[in-house]
Amino acid sequence: MKVAKFGGTSLANAEQIKKVCSIVLADRDRRLVVVSAPGKRHKEDTKVTDLLISYANRFLQQQQAEEEKQAVFARYEEIIAELGLGEAVAEQIKSELDDVLNNRQGLSAERFMDAAKAAGEDTCAKIVAHYLRSLGEEASYVNPQDAGMLVSDEAGNAHVLPEAYAKLASLRERSGITVFPGFFGYAKSGELVTFSRGGSDITGSILAAAVTAEVYENFTDVDSVYVVNPNLIANPKEVKEITYREMRELSYSGFSVFHEEALIPAYEADIPVCIKNTNNPSAPGTMIVAERPFATNRVSGIASDSGFCSIYVSKYLMNKEIGFGRKLLQIFEEEGISYEHTPSGIDNISVILREKDLTEEKEKRIIERMFRELGADDVAVQHSLALVMIVGEGMRQSVGTTARATTALAAAKVNLEMINQGSSEVSMMFGVKAAEADRAVIALYQEFFGDEGETAAELLAASSAASVTV
Repeated sequence: MKVAKFGGTSLANAEQIKKVCSIVLADRDRRLVVVSAPGKRHKEDTKVTDLLISYANRFLQQQQAEEEKQAVFARYEEIIAELGLGEAVAEQIKSELDDVLNNRQGLSAERFMDAAKAAGEDTCAKIVAHYLRSLGEEASYVNPQDAGMLVSDEAGNAHVLPEAYAKLASLRERSGITVFPGFFGYAKSGELVTFSRGGSDITGSILAAAVTAEVYENFTDVDSVYVVNPNLIANPKEVKEITYREMRELSYSGFSVFHEEALIPAYEADIPVCIKNTNNPSAPGTMIVAERPFATNRVSGIASDSGFCSIYVSKYLMNKEIGFGRKLLQIFEEEGISYEHTPSGIDNISVILREKDLTEEKEKRIIERMFRELGADDVAVQHSLALVMIVGEGMRQSVGTTARATTALAAAKVNLEMINQGSSEVSMMFGVKAAEADRAVIALYQEFFGDEGETAAELLAASSAASVTV
């Protein structure tokens, strides 16, 4: 049995849905299909999930949002008509969607937003099941609550509960093709709760683990994972095989192909994951596995993500003060802020945060508390940082990776604000100014993957001319 998950671009319109169903029917082991909400049909289009968020925001503000609702209806009506499913199906789908979007009774703003967002995946799953049946196939939609997708009660940030796996395992016994909506589950109280954005990947991974699938196939709009963002480098090298740990590090660092939390269920159940292209299903894709052989090039990928800031704290003999780190991080805990990294020296420590979490008021309050409660000698905040990461489990067996990376960055005139490498040596992270992040990635790609004689300047020029969609 295979679990096949299809992303929003794979389901953006009727033509894409027909491709999806052809892929499913081409392999009878693909009996459990997970779908996202329809994505963009073209560059200027709007994803259905974003339409639903706009609807919910307007409804919460004004108690009506007819224009936004009609925009959602129009997307699904177009898909249903082009699939030839008939007026009866169109009316049924519209009625069920309307019930969800109009139901605010007893729901907080957060609960209503979750219900509205989830309607994108839920409606799409129903349509895909209808279309498969119209082709004469045995296919059924299943509601996550009925299937046993139990999740934590955290609006917009749900996590699967351990007991869900035993309930979901029964999906393996269903006959025909089961179409399952991604992105949401139900708390024990019966309330609908969504995963974080992009959470359909998580749903697929959970189901693959629950039914002990042969493989979890994640269909998107690229032939494989690339070693670097193809918006930066034209025609970058493909990754044929990568480990769970490497992929998770790259997803965290800005790879948009796969949700960073989605690998955990598959990893724990030792289910291999294959990233494939809906528009080119014959391409082998990228396999994500527990272990892989290490080729001559020990680096598997390079990624970057912006939107970080650093709070630098200095205090003489900090390393001798028992409990200093605990007291420092407790300040962030009490301010409701999670931290990303904490590189340190003997008399100083930096805390790397997501910039969106640090409001002006919180920043002022945190600085005051550090002087008052920690007795800090100096506190400084640096905004607009990016984290650039090179990833590869083979780096542990390779001497000189750090030297090669820093030399390449120096040659590209990228100033390093921070270097951080964990003891596992799976990844190496460089903090740079956000404005220099792209230049840093290009320089590192040229060093570790560039063709002989090809300079970073030539790669930068080529990437500026490229127009590649991730």
